[in-house]
Amino acid sequence: MDNRMILIEGYLASGKSTFAEQLSRQIQVPCLVKDTFKIALCSNIQVADRKEKSRFSAVTFDGMMYVAERMLGAGYPIILEGNFVPAGVKERDESEAIRQLAGRCHAAVLTYKFIGDTKVLYQRFVAREETVGRGDVNRIGSAVAFSEFHKWCHNLDPFFAGGEVIQVDTTDFDRVDWDGLTDAAREFLGR
Repeated sequence: MDNRMILIEGYLASGKSTFAEQLSRQIQVPCLVKDTFKIALCSNIQVADRKEKSRFSAVTFDGMMYVAERMLGAGYPIILEGNFVPAGVKERDESEAIRQLAGRCHAAVLTYKFIGDTKVLYQRFVAREETVGRGDVNRIGSAVAFSEFHKWCHNLDPFFAGGEVIQVDTTDFDRVDWDGLTDAAREFLGR
């Protein structure tokens, strides 16, 4: 099979989810957004603290990998979005798990790596934490210092799941070539 997997990963509050959902509609490829997936999994579960939220994040990743493997196994392309973590950040190396999935499913990988000035992204992050749509399971629940946020973002820098990588600086959304990014996905899919 000639499978295709598009990853949208990178810094917190960099616009990954919005782009993933928009791209999904434009190229008509199913998309799994990690935070939305987590909200769906936890809609009937009370998540008490940050440790439990982290645990549910790991469960969410496993669920996404299961769905992705089923889709790829049936010959469908898929878009996966999230702030996936490389080795050494958490207990599980999500980049390696995605590489293994791509290998098992003989899937080519295109990654959009969303980055930006962490001072700008931090302001977005703080504002986003207060929105209703964020869902309790995705909220940090306490104030986060800029230094901690900056560290979280840069912990994601080593992520690599193989294949082509397109770096997207979203410090200023108006300067991003969204149409060019969509065209790159279409070309990757052979459309």
